[in-house]
Amino acid sequence: MSTVNPIIVAVDVPAIEPAIGLVRSLAPHVGAFKVGLELFNAVGARIFDALREAAGGGVNIFYDAKFHDIPNTVAGAVRAAVRHNIWMTNIHASGGSAMMKAAVEAAQTASGQRPLVIAVTVLTSIDDATLSGELGVNRTAAEQVVALARLAQDSGCDGVVASPRETSAIREACGPEFVIVTPGVRPVGAALGDQKRVMTPAEAIAQGASYLVIGRPITGAPDPAQAAIAIGREIGIG
Repeated sequence: MSTVNPIIVAVDVPAIEPAIGLVRSLAPHVGAFKVGLELFNAVGARIFDALREAAGGGVNIFYDAKFHDIPNTVAGAVRAAVRHNIWMTNIHASGGSAMMKAAVEAAQTASGQRPLVIAVTVLTSIDDATLSGELGVNRTAAEQVVALARLAQDSGCDGVVASPRETSAIREACGPEFVIVTPGVRPVGAALGDQKRVMTPAEAIAQGASYLVIGRPITGAPDPAQAAIAIGREIGIG
């Protein structure tokens, strides 16, 4: 049984009060919390300290920023982000190697431990038809994910964000130490929502995922803490 809790709860709410409530109830049962674009833009950077206080101290925060711009702009954004003592942040691998290298170099400015810098490969809401028909990418989603994962690794990133469907292929291509963060994780019987390339938590861990980003199956449950505990048991935590 693992001693590391790989569950990252997506705190995708539009205000500080429900975010604090979720963190207070879930902190003992999960490994980290994800602050995404909705919550950050609703509350601002003060959300990071607010969540730490709600958790009672040390808590891992994944700032799901998805930076994607020219290298200089992304470097500046990462430098600003790491001042908030975040555990992990991300950029879009499709920004290219120069942008990713600039982000990794900027993360070195962290006063404490450098945060993990991971790269988004192909969003879990995108399937093969969207990739080829709308975006003009002449690869399957799986092929594109692995190609971007290799590019991210070569650019110095610590890992990637990818659907659980591609996890085993990334693990084979990038090795055992490469961090793989998987959204698109749904317990058996849960609604898929806008996710298209999904697996259960146990399946994702078995395929080699390092961390699982789980939102609505926990935050939308009648008892979020019990939902988190149940998922933890499914993957051998607790």
